[in-house]
Amino acid sequence: MIEQQKQEPEIPYLTRIQILGAMGATAIILLIVAKLSLYLGNFSLFSWDLNQRELLLGVGLGFLITALSGLTYRLWTAYRKSADYYLEVVLKPLALPDLIWLGLLPGLSEELLFRGVMLSALGSDLTAVIVSSLCFGILHFSGSQQWPYVIWATIVGMILAYSALLTGNLLVPIVAHIITNWISSYFWKMGQLAAIKK
Repeated sequence: MIEQQKQEPEIPYLTRIQILGAMGATAIILLIVAKLSLYLGNFSLFSWDLNQRELLLGVGLGFLITALSGLTYRLWTAYRKSADYYLEVVLKPLALPDLIWLGLLPGLSEELLFRGVMLSALGSDLTAVIVSSLCFGILHFSGSQQWPYVIWATIVGMILAYSALLTGNLLVPIVAHIITNWISSYFWKMGQLAAIKK
């Protein structure tokens, strides 16, 4: 059997500071785009009601998405390779405490833009769900071999969009996104550290 060579990233490996800086800059850019869209557009955001029910719904949805992602990772080889590639580029340089920012920055800024502004601006219907989710998926594109990761991110975007539509509360997808990022990145990081120790 011929052993497959490890796929080299199409984007160069970044340092910890570069990754954190890129996350911060991306979050700021997405927040500015969201704020400008709200200022110039004729629509409003979903509510941000901080209550126990929606908080628990967000946490539960985060765990559900993480479980589905884990199942997809195990069953779909192309996705596993794509996810490992993406996560290695993003997570490998980061220390464990940095994962807090990996949850918070994208969880807040991406949800505000894609589920807050874009979903509302496009009419909060099926077309809005599809278009905003496709844009969310494409945001996660990091190389020509990364289409399985983009497809999965698009599906997750649809789940998050429907959670906003069904609850009318942007807090639900924000919490779900943060929880998903935290748990997934923690387990991937722990898996990599365990592999190094063997």
